[in-house]
Amino acid sequence: MTTRVRIIKDTYLDSVVQLSGTRAMRAVEGVDWATAAMATPGNLETLEQEGFAGDDLEGAAPGDLVLAVRAASQDALEAAEEAGRDAMFSARAAENGADAAEATARTQTEALARLAGGNVAVISVPGDHAALETHKALSEGLHVLLFSDNVPVAAEVELKTRAEQLGLLVMGPGAGTAMLGRTCLGFANVVAPLAERTGAVAVVAAAGTGAQEAAVLLDRAGVGVTHVVGLGGRDLSADVGGIMGRTAVRALAADPSTEAILLVSKPPDARVAATVTAEAGDTPLVAALIGLEEPGVSPTLETGVLAVLDRLGHPRPDVTLGLRTQVEAAIAAIGPERTLVRGLFSGGTLCYESLVVLGRVLGPVYSNTPVDKELGLPAPASAHVCLDLGEEEYTRGRPHPMIDPEARIEHLREQGRDPEVAAIVLDVVLGYGAHPDPAGELAPVCAAITADGGPRVVVYVLGTEHDPQGFERQRRAFREAGCVVTETAARASLAAAAIARREPALAELAL
Repeated sequence: MTTRVRIIKDTYLDSVVQLSGTRAMRAVEGVDWATAAMATPGNLETLEQEGFAGDDLEGAAPGDLVLAVRAASQDALEAAEEAGRDAMFSARAAENGADAAEATARTQTEALARLAGGNVAVISVPGDHAALETHKALSEGLHVLLFSDNVPVAAEVELKTRAEQLGLLVMGPGAGTAMLGRTCLGFANVVAPLAERTGAVAVVAAAGTGAQEAAVLLDRAGVGVTHVVGLGGRDLSADVGGIMGRTAVRALAADPSTEAILLVSKPPDARVAATVTAEAGDTPLVAALIGLEEPGVSPTLETGVLAVLDRLGHPRPDVTLGLRTQVEAAIAAIGPERTLVRGLFSGGTLCYESLVVLGRVLGPVYSNTPVDKELGLPAPASAHVCLDLGEEEYTRGRPHPMIDPEARIEHLREQGRDPEVAAIVLDVVLGYGAHPDPAGELAPVCAAITADGGPRVVVYVLGTEHDPQGFERQRRAFREAGCVVTETAARASLAAAAIARREPALAELAL
């Protein structure tokens, strides 16, 4: 094998474009391994672990793009690099050639000059530059969706304090999803037009996939979703103080079209949460604070959505529809030696919720993002384990599992070979930004695993029928592959527990 590293200076591409380059290079015959990635410290470490010499990476900075290829021949190296460049830059080149005046804007000032009346900036730059770019946007009177992570807490507080004074939103850092004025930003699901739904609910969330789950469950129940405001995971912490949470709830409550607000978070600081909910005034607000066992608080996303439906007087959907029959069939298909549950999640919030739900019925569950710090990794032998595969330790040098299922497939096959595993839980997130056909990649692997008495795979598809991947089409593919398919994320965890414990009634447990 021979290797090549190409550093393209001062060229920042988002993860979706990087993925297109990676896929194109790996598809070239003779290529053993390849990636297109930003030159962050974590990615450089991954490249060195893959055998790319440190000398070749010398001088690379986080704002630089790196193309790295390992292949059987020099010809394959050259073909892979060309394929990667074409995949990432051909659209830009065509755009520039067609009309130089419409070339991609290189600064906020250029972008604003072209988009008269724009009022939201989506910022996705290396963390070192994120605060400065956000300040620039605020100075222009723009709300900000700050996709970037690695922003210090002190900088977040400064940005959000300034935004509050200006009457603007800073959603983030690390805010991957939002829907403002029915416009989807980042990873987001397509909900039905309000005219096709009853009620009008706004979602405010310090949790990315938590926001998506709340929105899709409301939509599938027949309720209109007006806005989804992502706050970033730290907003309701004691350090940040709920600055944007208060701003968002206050603004939504003042909107006469808002009939209810659903606040979503992993366990926040209790005093901060109280200040945020108080901003709702007379507007009904339901707090779905995952894992927080307090009066008046919904401890799961499922119960939070059902509570909103109750407040609106809207009929509840059957969240256990057909589930017991699926679980009974799954139990009959596995041997008595299979007693463990393994969760392989792309959504951090859904992983955390699974830990909470499974912990209630199975006892200790170990994770890279544990509810109890004593239950971190490595897990002891014969333990229940849930992994958030979107965390940094699993995404260094490779795309997020919502974008590319390759990493999950590796873990799925590994867990499928474990003779003690009874059930594997998968969340499959649809919508903008996600893989165009996750079932096409994952379902065949699930079918192979469940053959001949292997562990059962329990799948929750997070999406709506309006999503580009097709909600029912995705669910049907997993059912045809022999998977248990559930109505909510929480039900997937309960179904897995029911299979492991050989107790079908657990799948219908009230949360």
